[in-house]
Amino acid sequence: MTAASLKVSVAGPVATLTLTRAEAHNALDDELVGNLVHAVQKLGVAELVRVVVLAAEGPSFCAGSDLAAMRRAADLDVAEGSREAMQVAILLDALARCPKPVVAAVQGPALGIGVGLLAACDVVLAAETATFALSEIRLGLVPAVIVPALVAAIGERACRRYLLSGERFDAREAHRLGLVHAVVAADRLDGARGLMVEQLLKGAPGAQASVKDLLRVASETAAGPDLMRYTAQRQAEIAAGSEARDGLAAFADKRKPGWVG
Repeated sequence: MTAASLKVSVAGPVATLTLTRAEAHNALDDELVGNLVHAVQKLGVAELVRVVVLAAEGPSFCAGSDLAAMRRAADLDVAEGSREAMQVAILLDALARCPKPVVAAVQGPALGIGVGLLAACDVVLAAETATFALSEIRLGLVPAVIVPALVAAIGERACRRYLLSGERFDAREAHRLGLVHAVVAADRLDGARGLMVEQLLKGAPGAQASVKDLLRVASETAAGPDLMRYTAQRQAEIAAGSEARDGLAAFADKRKPGWVG
């Protein structure tokens, strides 16, 4: 499937979403946001898809919000502006809640809400030449909808610095902050992405979906007896499931479990 601003390709168990607004540095306009939401939600329930990859064409990964859209937003009343911003919040939520692992491959600059996309993904790989910035502050703006995902990814302390300063930082700093999981030479990014997908495909799909759900619940629930009871019950339910039985039997039989290959 190919839309004007997004290409969706599926090869076996791997679906790749490629931003194709290279001439606009893959800035997010209303169309691209809508296409991404639709694609992520559809792939999340596609039985044969195991891993979703987010990538981009051209020299930039994502330059944040489209400038024309930002100018138009300045003329909207608060209610209308809130509805438009909510679409980006829905996109970040769709990425975070997708039951499949979502891997981002960053080949170039990721700015503003583009950084928010990365914060919502499960695994982020970056070329050593990639750069990052939360530069809305220099336009008198605040990317409020990405703040929850960003705090979860790099912590409040780092958010204070980079949201307040708008300064650029490189891939090594992004790695130190926890926004990026691995930094590789630009010509090795595709290979690193393939290796990561290979590792993810070894995990049980139902268990991976449960991990993402448990992480969300744990981040939203205060520590205490209720959370303890919930996690104990989920662990027992997963252990009693068909994936666990197959996985344990495969280990004992020295074979691959059913979800591999």
